[in-house]
Amino acid sequence: MTAVQPDRPTLIDSQALDELVRSSAVPVLADFYADWCAPCRMMAPILDSFAREHAGQVVVVKVDTDASPQAAITLGIRSIPTLVLFRDGREVDRQVGVASPAYLANMLATSGQ
Repeated sequence: MTAVQPDRPTLIDSQALDELVRSSAVPVLADFYADWCAPCRMMAPILDSFAREHAGQVVVVKVDTDASPQAAITLGIRSIPTLVLFRDGREVDRQVGVASPAYLANMLATSGQ
C-alpha cells in the first residue's frame, strides 16, 4: 500500500483507498478529483492546510478519478470534486464541490456522532 503522509494529502489508487478505509484508526477524508478540474485545483490548497492542521486526527488522501475510476464507480461519484469522509470502515459524510476549511472541520467533528 502507498505510504500515507499524516500531514499532507497523499495520492492513492482505488485498491489503496479500500485498504486504508478498512484499516485506519482515524477518519479518512478522500478527495475525488481530476487534474483538469478547476474547482478541484481550488480545493487543493484548502486540503493541504486542513491536513497539516489536523495531522493525527484525520488522514487526507486524493483519488484521481481519471487514473483510478473504480473507486468513483463503486462509491457513485458523479461530480468532482467530491469529498468523502470515512470512519470505522464506512462512509459517514460527503460533500460535492469546493468546501471551506470550517466546513471540513465540522465534517470531521460531527463524524463520530
